[in-house]
Amino acid sequence: MEDEVEENQQQLQIMNQEHGIKKLMTNKELSELQNELEALKDMNKQAEISLLMEQGQSREKVEEVGSILMSINNLAERCYLPTYGALQDINVVKMMDMVEGMEEVKRQFGQHIAVEPEWEAGFSLQIQLRHILTMFQDWCSSDEEILLLTFKECHRALMQCTNQPFRREASDYYMCKHILHVRPYKVSQEPVSIHLPISRLLAGLYVLMCRTGAIERLQNPESYDFAQLVELPLRCVVLAAQVSAEMWRRNGLSLVSQVYYYQDVKCRDEMYDKDILMLQIAASKMEPNHFLMLILLRFELFDLFNGSHSGRDQDELIHLNRLTEEMLYLLIVIVGERYIPGISHVTKEDVTMREVIHLLCIEPMAHSSLVKGLPENESHETGLESVITKVATFKKPGVSGHGLYEVKKERLEEFNPFFYHYSRSQHSKAEESQKKRRAQEGSDKALRPPLPPAFCPDFASVVRLLCCDIIIHILRRVLQKAAEEKTTHWTEAMIQRALHLIGQALLEEKTQLEDSTVEEVTFDFSLKARIIGSEHDKSVFLLLSKIKSVPSLEAQKDMIKWLLQMFEIVKCLREKSSPAASMSVETAKPEESVQDKEKAERKRKAEAAKLHRQKIMAQMSAMQKNFIESNKMLYDNMPESGLQGEPVTASESSTNNQMELCVAIGPHRGPTPAEREVLTCILCQEEQEVTTQAPAMVLTACVQRSTVLTQCRGKLPAAQTTDDGSSYPLLMPPELAVGTHTGSCGHVMHATCWQKYFEAVQNTTRNRLHAELIFDLENGEYLCPLCKSLCNTVVPLIPLEQLTFNYENAELIGQHLTMPRWIQVIGARVNGLKSVTQDNDNKSPDEDRGFSGEVQPDFRSILSYGVQEPRRFSDSISDMIVVCATTVYRVGLQTPPNELCPRVPLMTWNTCAFTIQAIENILQEEGKPLFGSLQNRQLAGLKAIVQFAATQRIKSSQAVIQRHFADMLGVLLPAMSRNTPSIVEVDFFHLLVGLVLSVPSLYQEETVDLQPSAVSSAYNHLYILHLVTMAHMLQVLFISTDFPAVAGEDDTEEAKAAAEWYSMVSQYTKRPVSEVSGSAVAERIKRGIEPFLRCAALFFNCLTGVHPPEELFTTAVTSQGQLEPLCSYLALPSNVFQLFQEHRDTVMPLLQRWSESPVVSKALKGKLQTVRYPRRRNRLIDLPDDYSALLNQASHFQCPKSTDDERKHPTLCLCCGAMLCSLSSCCLSQMDGEDVGACTAHAATCGAGVGMFLRIRECEIVLRASKTRGSTYPAPYLDDYGETDPHLMRGNPLHLCPERYKKLKQLWQQHCILEEIARSLEVVNVMFAFEWQML
Repeated sequence: MEDEVEENQQQLQIMNQEHGIKKLMTNKELSELQNELEALKDMNKQAEISLLMEQGQSREKVEEVGSILMSINNLAERCYLPTYGALQDINVVKMMDMVEGMEEVKRQFGQHIAVEPEWEAGFSLQIQLRHILTMFQDWCSSDEEILLLTFKECHRALMQCTNQPFRREASDYYMCKHILHVRPYKVSQEPVSIHLPISRLLAGLYVLMCRTGAIERLQNPESYDFAQLVELPLRCVVLAAQVSAEMWRRNGLSLVSQVYYYQDVKCRDEMYDKDILMLQIAASKMEPNHFLMLILLRFELFDLFNGSHSGRDQDELIHLNRLTEEMLYLLIVIVGERYIPGISHVTKEDVTMREVIHLLCIEPMAHSSLVKGLPENESHETGLESVITKVATFKKPGVSGHGLYEVKKERLEEFNPFFYHYSRSQHSKAEESQKKRRAQEGSDKALRPPLPPAFCPDFASVVRLLCCDIIIHILRRVLQKAAEEKTTHWTEAMIQRALHLIGQALLEEKTQLEDSTVEEVTFDFSLKARIIGSEHDKSVFLLLSKIKSVPSLEAQKDMIKWLLQMFEIVKCLREKSSPAASMSVETAKPEESVQDKEKAERKRKAEAAKLHRQKIMAQMSAMQKNFIESNKMLYDNMPESGLQGEPVTASESSTNNQMELCVAIGPHRGPTPAEREVLTCILCQEEQEVTTQAPAMVLTACVQRSTVLTQCRGKLPAAQTTDDGSSYPLLMPPELAVGTHTGSCGHVMHATCWQKYFEAVQNTTRNRLHAELIFDLENGEYLCPLCKSLCNTVVPLIPLEQLTFNYENAELIGQHLTMPRWIQVIGARVNGLKSVTQDNDNKSPDEDRGFSGEVQPDFRSILSYGVQEPRRFSDSISDMIVVCATTVYRVGLQTPPNELCPRVPLMTWNTCAFTIQAIENILQEEGKPLFGSLQNRQLAGLKAIVQFAATQRIKSSQAVIQRHFADMLGVLLPAMSRNTPSIVEVDFFHLLVGLVLSVPSLYQEETVDLQPSAVSSAYNHLYILHLVTMAHMLQVLFISTDFPAVAGEDDTEEAKAAAEWYSMVSQYTKRPVSEVSGSAVAERIKRGIEPFLRCAALFFNCLTGVHPPEELFTTAVTSQGQLEPLCSYLALPSNVFQLFQEHRDTVMPLLQRWSESPVVSKALKGKLQTVRYPRRRNRLIDLPDDYSALLNQASHFQCPKSTDDERKHPTLCLCCGAMLCSLSSCCLSQMDGEDVGACTAHAATCGAGVGMFLRIRECEIVLRASKTRGSTYPAPYLDDYGETDPHLMRGNPLHLCPERYKKLKQLWQQHCILEEIARSLEVVNVMFAFEWQML
């Protein structure tokens, strides 16, 4: 029992504990639920408050909208409701009646208009209604009843229109025995509107009735007053003419803009064209004399042509002349513009063809330009595709520009110089273009009117305008002014238009006479032109003969001749004096005879001019001879040209055979050409000879960081550091991760001129808007004064050093100064110089021994092989050396300028080496020969950079230069320095340049400035090159592991030497020695070192000036064939493996040390990523031929950092192929404490700040140069018409253009991206700066 009680008590205790726990949990849940309840109550209260606020806002909005509606209703009741009724009851005609005559304008007198009136709304409405009105007219034409009903309704609405009313009663006007009874109205004094939709709709409907035949069913056609119907369109045309005559200047730009859009392609089909159509309708129905009198009245020229005008004010004469031109032009248009379906028997395709022909007569045009110049239908189609092949030929684009269409020659006869859709500028361009073409073809310059299609029967009476009394009177008065009055009373344009009208009339009469009998033809222009006014010698025909001799009308002489011939042709047709065939022959003869006479006259003048020039040249030659004879003493004392200052070698007579050697270095080096270089400053245009003591002359240059040659794109190199922690770029790694490139456009200035120019640029550009987008003034950037290339420094021009080279002495020295001896001498000198700057206690005992353990000679023994005084430079040249070196240091290391920093000379040598490597890369990529391919200015720039790098040491501490040389030499001679990098970690061309340019510092003494003699320099260069070449060959071998096994016997000496060398190196590297093909080893090594040898040849050519072998000037020699002349030029054996045999005792210890490096062991085991030789030549990525492939790729791109599904702006890096998310906040990153976009951050690592990106959805290239600078560039994708499609606006299929993409590659490889950005921004006036850093 006790046990049970204890168990029950334990269970009870456990149950109590469980109950307590459950109670606590329940209380906790209850508390949480209560908290949630309170939160829900708070949210409910907030929701109620928000709801009440929204209800209040909605109530306020309802009240506000109600007030607006009440206001609109009140306005409607006052405006349109009393006249037109409710909007839902208004039809199309009533709506247009509301627009008819709106926005009237009245000419300002006395003062300019104060406020420009609003006019855009009316034209926006017109643009929106354009296609609707066209479709409405087409719909009406589908049924004659609807067409007639609509025409009557429009006529009724127009007659009831009260806008622009007449202010005075009708009067009678008399001219040439004709009377016109009409109300006066002066556009220049009374209101006029450009918006006439009803009048224009009426004109369109009338033509449709004529096309469909419904015009015959029109009741009481004689009841229509066409003088009243044409009134408003005529006023509008006169308004445009007066604006063109500058009579409305005080009305401001708003009216000019209205007239522009009135005749523009966007609006003209339902505005200007319809007004011309109404004028042609009225001309076909009105009596022609009355119609012309009405036009003269509205143009306010009636008094002028009636002889009652007495104004002599100069401005008034100018206005009258311009109005006369416009009036004659209108008559040309009314009579000649027949390419309208319904006016003549033409189709819409014929109309489009004529538009295209006249656009192409201005100039060859791209497809997009043609599309912009043609009106669109309701489907946004122009009809160009169906006609373009009939009238034009396509010319494919080149590397730049567009594909262009050129009009076919057989279509040029349709050209009308007074085409009514030409603007004033287009008319001038087309006229000039066609006159130029005809002159090139040997034809006359007469631009004859084309033969137009015949009018339809309903419009056939329009041609009566050309033979009525008033037109004869107008032409007589115009021609009479040219023949008798002052030039202030007429203009050549006026005469040109009158001649065109005469030509139109004669062509019409000729056509009618050819198609009908003389009795049936009532068109008698030629008769009236001969008879009317002939009694006073003032007929049109006689006046034409008179003005033919007017000097100021020389340009119209050919046209007048053609008109006189046409008179004779028409006369023959009327008299029927000969058959038509013989008539054409007879008329051709005088034309041919006239041309023959003109050609003979031109030939005679040319021969006379030639004889005159010969006579003058003979006189000048005689005068020159006399001057020379009289000043013979002066000429005898003058040295021959090209020989001034030419150095004479010590043993010239005995070494003529040596002078012809093309060897750049060594004891057999060729001569440095003696050239006297005289250059012209592009700023002051003064000439100056380039010498060391003259004031400095400089080349403009641009220094920039570059990754064009990098073998590790996207990976920035780890900076080497000195003891003080500063970056120390002593040895360039083989990956060439980031280099410093210096380019020059080759334009020369005096240093003083450049300084003045630079200061002026600094002062004038600081206040320019967004000048920092073009160039960085704080970092010394400017634009070349001549070519506008971006520059940030100048390179001083330093002439080649004219060394005296003694070949006999060189041979004697060569017998003693072998490579082992040279190494000992150099080692002794380096250690001796170290002892000067270091305590003797710190010197190691091994430093008195060479790398072979031999005791080194005295440290001054180097001087015994030849020294000379160093070159002296003027102060200005020294200053420019410092300027250039400081810029290279600042840009290359991205650090503040410090001319005393020990890294300054290193950066000058590095930029020299990298620039040469970049040039060699371009030449090899483009398949050009090593020499002779660069332009003279490019070659001058390269030579200036090399000479600058060679002389930069004069402004640096010699101890610093000596330390750099010792550190660099330690790579080749490990015993001379500690902690030197392995040979697989160094770019040997940079090392070669550094060693060659720094070795003269070893000759510097504490008390005497010395430099090596020509012979000493030759041996220094020779042995440095031999050592570097051998080390580079070993470097190439270490990274080459896949040599094939021996397939046969290697018979050549080269193959045997290569196999032996490979076996020897394998022993040192402890690699298993296998039988490999010696020829394969030789081929691999030669291909690997060829770029190095090419760069070395360029370097020594610019350094010494020795002419290279002719084989290096051509691409016909193969790569294998070029290696031999390269080796010959660089004093290397053609079998480069002989170097190891010639210097076997010297090289063996070096091979052992080079091969035992731990880094080499890692590289051989594949544990270290190395660069293969020859290096991979970088190119832009391969793009797909079809642009849709890129669009598809972009559609699948999703930003990895984005949280939504938006595609953003996918942008493709053309350097590495990375797809980036640009212009998006999701990919922002920090750079120098600022937020930058993905492209900016990517360009910093991929291209050292320079980038080239393709924005796929915008189809445009973006060029980047820094965080804040960039520009757009056309994408290399073209449509079938040879045009780019920015922002994919046209939507045509796009395909890659290899030529344009190649140009982009060249832009990138030649380091011209910065220049392209600066030039593009210089052309474009940047008003609002784009935040390029956010791209």
